[in-house]
Amino acid sequence: MLKPKGSKPKATIVHFHGSAMDILTQYQAISPLLKYDFQIITFDYSGYGFSTGKASRKNALKDAYSFLDFAKNHKQVRGSKLILYGQSYGGYLTAVVGANRQNEIDGIVIEGAFTSHKAEAKYEVPFWGNLVKNEKYADKEIQKNRKPVLIIHSKEDKKVPIKFGKNIYENANQPKEFYEIDKPHILGLQYYPKEIARKIDSLILKQS
Repeated sequence: MLKPKGSKPKATIVHFHGSAMDILTQYQAISPLLKYDFQIITFDYSGYGFSTGKASRKNALKDAYSFLDFAKNHKQVRGSKLILYGQSYGGYLTAVVGANRQNEIDGIVIEGAFTSHKAEAKYEVPFWGNLVKNEKYADKEIQKNRKPVLIIHSKEDKKVPIKFGKNIYENANQPKEFYEIDKPHILGLQYYPKEIARKIDSLILKQS
């Protein structure tokens, strides 16, 4: 749990981080929002960081649902507005979990996310990527969602091309916004924290 200094949190960010890192490295990617009076609760998937268990797609999705349940019942979170904020693989998970638990949250922020495991694998390794099996499609699941959605993606992203973020955006329902930025993969909050915080305020908090 990360809390802003000297102010009451205006909302809670439930953070789903990317697949290549863990809390020790990824908390810096989300912590700039503390300066704008958000509190943040984050975790590691099974097999990541100090978490026990096996790292797998199935377990990560199960963990994401479980963590949302944990977060919303946490004594420092109860009664707070809840915003799912996912980065990279966590953005994919946010699209899926948020759409299927939309009655429990106030909005969704997706940064640098891919649409499906196969789509990302085919981009990384075109031939072998065809062998990857899909489970859930972020661009399909997001169609169920009626809560505000902010999609952030960099046109300089070499890890996850911006076309994936635009595809998720195109399939999302209103209210929604696509924020195109510069800089490498999931560094939005390092370079544009004020702009992103303002967009969360206007798109999500003022409508919830």
